[in-house]
Amino acid sequence: MKNNAQIQPDQILAADPDWWRGAVIYQIYPRSFQDSNGDGIGDLLGIVQRLPYIASLGVDAIWISPFFTSPMKDFGYDVSDYCDIDPMFGTLDDFDLIVQTAHKLGVRVMIDLVLSHTSDQHPWFAESRSNRENDKADWYVWSDPKPDGTPPNNWLSIFGGSAWQWDPRREQYFLHNFLSSQPDLNFHCTGVQDALLNVTRFWLERGVDGYRLDTINFYTHDKQLRDNPALSPERRNATIAPSVNPYNHQEHLYSKNQPENLDFLRRFRSLLNEYPDKAAVGEVGDAQLGLEILGQYTAGNDFVHMCYAFEFLAQAPLTAERVIEVFDQVDRVAADGWACWAFSNHDVMRHVSRWNLSAEAQRLFTTLLMCLRGTVCLYQGEELGLTEADVAFEDLQDPYGIEFWPQFKGRDGCRTPMTWEASNGNAGFSSSKPWLPVSAEHLGRAVAVQEQEAGAILHHYRRAIVLRKSSPALAKGALTNMQAAGDVLSFTRTLDNDKLFCAFNLSDEPTQIALPLGNWQPVGADLGGAEISTENIVELAPWQPCMARLT
Repeated sequence: MKNNAQIQPDQILAADPDWWRGAVIYQIYPRSFQDSNGDGIGDLLGIVQRLPYIASLGVDAIWISPFFTSPMKDFGYDVSDYCDIDPMFGTLDDFDLIVQTAHKLGVRVMIDLVLSHTSDQHPWFAESRSNRENDKADWYVWSDPKPDGTPPNNWLSIFGGSAWQWDPRREQYFLHNFLSSQPDLNFHCTGVQDALLNVTRFWLERGVDGYRLDTINFYTHDKQLRDNPALSPERRNATIAPSVNPYNHQEHLYSKNQPENLDFLRRFRSLLNEYPDKAAVGEVGDAQLGLEILGQYTAGNDFVHMCYAFEFLAQAPLTAERVIEVFDQVDRVAADGWACWAFSNHDVMRHVSRWNLSAEAQRLFTTLLMCLRGTVCLYQGEELGLTEADVAFEDLQDPYGIEFWPQFKGRDGCRTPMTWEASNGNAGFSSSKPWLPVSAEHLGRAVAVQEQEAGAILHHYRRAIVLRKSSPALAKGALTNMQAAGDVLSFTRTLDNDKLFCAFNLSDEPTQIALPLGNWQPVGADLGGAEISTENIVELAPWQPCMARLT
């Protein structure tokens, strides 16, 4: 194993059932992180090789996107065996080595569980579709056609077209919210829930510290299969491909977000509670009701610990007013819940390109993210300031992009390989041609290059994470007095005796602000934080923050 000499003696992970609250989680897209065997595809041993780098960022945990056995029609989000590793990624022993190595480095391991659907090559589906009388006949969502042979209702697939696929074996339709090769499991069937909880236990026994739950609000469907109503044009605000995808023309009242979902989540949380220090973050896929569902699913101690919010993954610019609008809504519908915030991930355009950020703006937004109340998810390469790669149509792999090209180019632009060095065209990712091309623009932002540059954004991310982890208020405290004065966003974070005032100039123009009454001492000077005058006046340069602690 490479880099073993870099691994220091065990850093014991303190027993802390609350570790997830305010944590910084680093998302790994394994196909594109590090290839250890020269086949052009990232793998688990590649992750092991790079874990010392991840630990050097100061993050609390990693989240690894799916690596289970899969035909890879949706790149691992179509699972054919929940309890084994796809050979392209490695073996169960390789996964065990990830857990062991990460824990030695003081980093927890979360994995991506895709429970709402399987691959059509999963043995469960093969049995279910064989006839209407087998033991798993009701494990998937089956329905007879309408008298005219058309699908049972108007539900649409996110990947285009009807959400129903005809199966000649049973002479019925099956539901697929995503690809037709991703049939939806029937969560109204207790046997399905039991089987998925057994999967959850399998990985807990292998030492995982938690889960990212894919499409958590898609688990259950309306038993009556009622039609979804139309969504008015002014409400079509989906994060991914809002204009070209007819999926965004419906209000998905019946195809997802069903109340029975809470019953399964209660069972799921009860299982997690059998193991110390485990946590789960749910991905809520709903443009209109995302924060309300977040509030429901994270309320109290019966469901998931936190939910992954999409509000800051949207195309809309991140202005002071927008941040306040989001947090006001959180206060209304999820005051007792806990959000997990991200600016980039494997499904959306990288935020540097999405918001057309200058170098100064990138640094400010990083500092802002680390000061917000909630848990933080960083996406691999974000810490390098990577832009969205321009992937030619002939190089596309994403079925979503291929379907809606050229109006929507898909998700491959944010999934290109991680750039480790600038010495070759493959960026140190692989010794052979990568599954997606490396962007030439990314080579100059490689890890090895930035490690040698004192002013690189990579070091800024490290310093911002240190600031968050050094302040109990930033990690777990309350957020109050959020307000906008022009383009300046400000708020206060408080926990016990730790009180911080935070302000951010989200503009190209200098400005001036006055701090609240009190004796404030500036913090975060290494993040470009502004000085404070004796009169508690702060001169903010363009894209400059001010963080101050009450003494």
